[in-house]
Formats: sequence, structure tokens, C-alpha cells
Amino acid sequence: MIPKQIKAVLQARMLHLHFSDEKMTQRVSICCCLFILFLFLSELTGFITTEVVNELYVDDPDKDSGGKIDVSLNISLPNLHCELVGLDIQDEMGRHEVGHIDNSMKIPLNNGAGCRFEGQFSINKVPGNFHVSTHSATAQPQNPDMTHVIHKLSFGDTLQVQNVHGAFNALGGADRLTSNPLASHDYILKIVPTVYEDKSGKQWYSYQYTVANKEYVAYSHTGRIIPAIWFRYDLSPITVKYTERRQPLYRFITTICAIIGGTFTVAGILDSCIFTASEAWKKIQLGKMH
Repeated sequence: MIPKQIKAVLQARMLHLHFSDEKMTQRVSICCCLFILFLFLSELTGFITTEVVNELYVDDPDKDSGGKIDVSLNISLPNLHCELVGLDIQDEMGRHEVGHIDNSMKIPLNNGAGCRFEGQFSINKVPGNFHVSTHSATAQPQNPDMTHVIHKLSFGDTLQVQNVHGAFNALGGADRLTSNPLASHDYILKIVPTVYEDKSGKQWYSYQYTVANKEYVAYSHTGRIIPAIWFRYDLSPITVKYTERRQPLYRFITTICAIIGGTFTVAGILDSCIFTASEAWKKIQLGKMH
């Protein structure tokens, strides 16, 4: 027979271990719920976030453009009068246009001493050039000053996209105000077709470009210096395509189910281990009391 005092102590010990098991189970359950919540929010963030993937291929992406590329040019020449500023366009298809004026605007600067030229025009998809010069002026100035600042030079559609970083306006901010006033400037452009497709399937056709430049003094056949700002371009056969993608709903649901099922499975294993250890501890305690 077990004395009453020892029996009371054993019952107290057993009750204490029982409450300890319940608390441990509750803690495991709370930890599992918090872990599931963390993983769920992580997966939800990944599901909502739009991923932009890119690919390269050889093709003409904008076949409906009629073989044309839209160009937007914004340049300031602070020391050249607006009546002297003109835009000339040439290419290998035989185009030779002097003094292009369509969709262009000249804004006087420095009380008329300078000029800001803003123009939108199209070029053929063949190697060529366009240049800002005094070639279209009725009378050529003696010492034309071609120092300039390029505010914008872009091709194709303007992409209003935050998560795509590229050289869509590589010459934006180019400052040549400290250059030789009589120097010509050559900007050699390698244009890369770029397509952006959003989640709805709508596409924008733009163009990135790399640039190299050189500065030199050019003389005409009469020996006069006639400077110009040349933009010589060639097109790359490689097209870059950016596509917006979002994780499929079925994959999101599958992942959530895997998270919940896997977490509860692991929690059950932990609870079983804790229960087994607790039972073994109870037996050890009972053995000591005996």
C-alpha cells in the first residue's frame, strides 16, 4: 500500500505534468500558426507582385510600322540663332531631306541669341543619319557655335514602366557647352528594338541604344568650317522583349496547401515526440517515488 502522503504527492506531480503537456501543445500550435501565417504572406506577396522576364530573338517586332521608327529630339544650342538651326535627314534608301520642319518647334533662348529645337520625325529602318546644322539656312554664318545640351533623344514608344531599366534615352543630359564652338560632333548610335508586353497582352514598341561620340573640326570644299551635330545610327537585328508575368493561381493554391499540410505534419511529429518524452519522464518520476 502506498501511504496517503506519497499518493497525494504523486497525484500533484501527475497533474503538474498534465498541465505542462497542455501548455507545450498550445505553444507548438501557436508557433505553427505563426509559421503558416508568415509563409502565407510571403507567398501572397510573390503572387501579387508582377515579374518581368526578358528574352532575345532575331526579328522585326513592329511589322505594322511601315519600316519607320519614330524619333523624338530635344536639344538646346545656346549660342546659335533659331533661323540658322535646321534638321537634315539622310539614309541608305536615298532619303536626303534638308531643313526638316514637320512636327518641329524652335524656341529662342538667351534673348534670341540661342535656340532650343524640339522635333518629332520618323526614320527608315536602314542605316543613316540625321543632324542638326546650319545647312538649311539661307546664308551661312561665319563662325557657327555648335556647343549644345541634349535633353532627350528617344526612339519609338515611351515606356512608362518602373521596373525596366534600359538605355532608352542614353544621350539625355549630354552637355557639350565647354567644347570647341567650331567643332562637329558625331554620335554613333546602335539601336536595339525593344518590346514590352503587359499582363493583358498589350505591346509597346520602343528602342534602346548605345552611343559613342567623337569631336572634330570639319572643313568644306571651300575651306570653311561648317560644324554640325551628327547622329549616325544603325539597327541591331536582335530584339529585346520584356514580358509581365504573374504566378498562376493554381500554383499559388498548391503552394498554400503544401505549406499548411507540411506544417501540421511536422507539428504532429513534434507533438508526438514531446508526448513520448513526457510519458517517459512520468515513468522516471514514478520510479523515483517508489
